[in-house]
Amino acid sequence: MASVFKALSDATRRKVLTMLKDGPLSAGDIAERFTFSKPTMSAHLSVLKEAGLVSTTKDGKRVIYHLQVSVLEDALLGFAEEFGFGRGASTAEAVVNGKEQTS
Repeated sequence: MASVFKALSDATRRKVLTMLKDGPLSAGDIAERFTFSKPTMSAHLSVLKEAGLVSTTKDGKRVIYHLQVSVLEDALLGFAEEFGFGRGASTAEAVVNGKEQTS
C-alpha cells in the first residue's frame, strides 16, 4: 500500500491517472501533455507501474498505459478501514452512526 500512496503523492502522477481514466494512452501521448523531459516523464510512469496503478501493453514500438482501477480502489479502501471506515467498519463507528451492533 505504501508504494500506491507514494505514487499518489505527486500531482503529475495523479494527473496521469486522471488522463488514463478516459482510456489507455501511449507513453508519447502522455508525455506530450507535459513540459517535462522524457526521462522525467518515464520516471513518473515507472513509479505508477511499480505501484500497480497502471499496466502496459506493447503496440509495435509504442508502450500503451492502462489504468488499474482495482489497485487504486483496494488501496483507498484499505486506508479507510485503518480509520474504521469502509468494508469492515468498527463497532465504535456503528455506535456513532446510531447502529449499535449486538454480538
